[in-house]
Amino acid sequence: MMKIFDSHTHLNSEEFIKEVPRYLKQAADLGVVKMVNIGSNTQLNADAIKLAHQYPQLYAAVGWHPEDSKNYDAAAEKVMEEQLADERVVALGEIGLDYHWDSSPQDVQRKVFARQVAIAKEVGKPVAIHNRDAFEDTYRILKEGGIEEIGGVMHSFNGDPEWLKKFLDLGMHISYSGVASFKNAHEVHDSVRATPLDVMMVETDAPYLSPEPHRGEQNEPGFTRYTVEAIAKERDTTPEEIAAATYHNAEEFYHINEKD
Repeated sequence: MMKIFDSHTHLNSEEFIKEVPRYLKQAADLGVVKMVNIGSNTQLNADAIKLAHQYPQLYAAVGWHPEDSKNYDAAAEKVMEEQLADERVVALGEIGLDYHWDSSPQDVQRKVFARQVAIAKEVGKPVAIHNRDAFEDTYRILKEGGIEEIGGVMHSFNGDPEWLKKFLDLGMHISYSGVASFKNAHEVHDSVRATPLDVMMVETDAPYLSPEPHRGEQNEPGFTRYTVEAIAKERDTTPEEIAAATYHNAEEFYHINEKD
């Protein structure tokens, strides 16, 4: 049976937190057997860590999402640094820029993003990057921050092959969500075909971005399988090949030793 790794999900969100065992079973039934729950503020970071200690197939990432960055201060940073020391935390994220919603001022987003890249370098953990309508500034901050020293993943990548190449040149991994299954996402399809298989990961970003055939519904980790199938079709290969490669890449990227 295929083993799939959902590299970026949110079982720590209110949509799932009270029914985690059910969603884990539904995921396992579709071959999704490991996942990283991603934080975005002090509380969601804490919940991601708690779940990672409760369930062996779950890992945590902690960080401050650009939408929450207006609330980031010295006290928040101190807590985050303590959380980063937890043995179940495999990355700092999700961090980055979001110029679509503009929930936090853009200058604040940039400052907090750059600061967290610096912290990731201090603690030696890779970063999970959120980028929405902010390609130029995201690229610049990663480049200036020396991201190649620790590595990072462009979560739910939705850029064209030109942007793909720029981020690949920084040594970034590229993760695809359900957007890769959308019929009209032509630029993403082009990038899916152009991404080297050894730096590709897959994700749900659940509860968001549900893939076909569940588009419009609430997403869940098990639906990573449909993204794997969509990528395999786009690359004219088998879902098994995509699943095996992205599973291996996620374990390697997050420094998770294969134990099973």
